[in-house]
Amino acid sequence: MCRNIKTLFNFEPPATDDEIHASALQFVRKLSGFNKPSQANEAAFDRAVADVSQAARRLLTSLHTHAPSRDREIEAEKARERSKLRFG
Repeated sequence: MCRNIKTLFNFEPPATDDEIHASALQFVRKLSGFNKPSQANEAAFDRAVADVSQAARRLLTSLHTHAPSRDREIEAEKARERSKLRFG
């Protein structure tokens, strides 16, 4: 499941709130073991996703680098090539 969490730092354009939320959701799913929580756990699960999203946003806005921003299309093409080599 964590393989679906993608690097969000140092891209142009910067990560969107939807991308950050999706990575937080995957992280909380991994930690909790729930793909979709029961009604009894739904509030805690949703609160955790919101908290992780906020922490991720703070982290991404606090990080600095001298490296040039990466292009999303170029990185996606590299990922496709790796996948093609791995899975044929």
